[in-house]
Amino acid sequence: MTDQNQVRDYVKRHEQGLARRLSLWRDAQLARMALRDAGDPGLVLDLPSGAGRFWPVLAEHANRVILAADPSTDMLQIAEAQSAAQVRQRIRTFQSSAFSIDLSANAVDCIFCMRLFHHIADSDKRRAALDEFYRVTRDTAIVALWVDGNLKAWRRKRQEHQRMATEGARQLPRNRFVVCRSQIESEFLDAGFRIVGHHDFLPGYAMWRVYVLRKSGY
Repeated sequence: MTDQNQVRDYVKRHEQGLARRLSLWRDAQLARMALRDAGDPGLVLDLPSGAGRFWPVLAEHANRVILAADPSTDMLQIAEAQSAAQVRQRIRTFQSSAFSIDLSANAVDCIFCMRLFHHIADSDKRRAALDEFYRVTRDTAIVALWVDGNLKAWRRKRQEHQRMATEGARQLPRNRFVVCRSQIESEFLDAGFRIVGHHDFLPGYAMWRVYVLRKSGY
């Protein structure tokens, strides 16, 4: 299977079913609220942009300039191919990692990061990304991830304990992680950001939380 076929399968899996479409609608709503809290920034970097899921939301601001970066050129090509022409012409794409952003210091008004931090278990790696965000953004960053303190996180933790009890020390591979709210908020502050606010997917129930951060002193 080619890389592009793998990417297409990923996009298809994440857009099927009524529940998934409702989830995407709520994600878009949270993104709009976060962008509003960030002051409706005029120059935004979407990183990693993935399949361009949030490009239509970012393009709703008529005067916004949108940069979109992703480590995968295949993902960028498919994002461009499936985007409406009026949206695609608003986007400038380039290959880049969140840990080494190919832009100069203070290059954008806001870094928009909706699909990365829940894949990072290691605090040092999160800090590396946050340090890059601090360097590249002039003003704000929008960061989404899974946090504890809700029903789904409690259920997930209980299920993991039950799995450990039945399977012993054998660990199944994971690529999504829940972070303690106090820990991630401390990491934001240590990286030089203050928390403007946050929005929860379903308060008290869902793990998904979107933080709006601003560089301290701004």
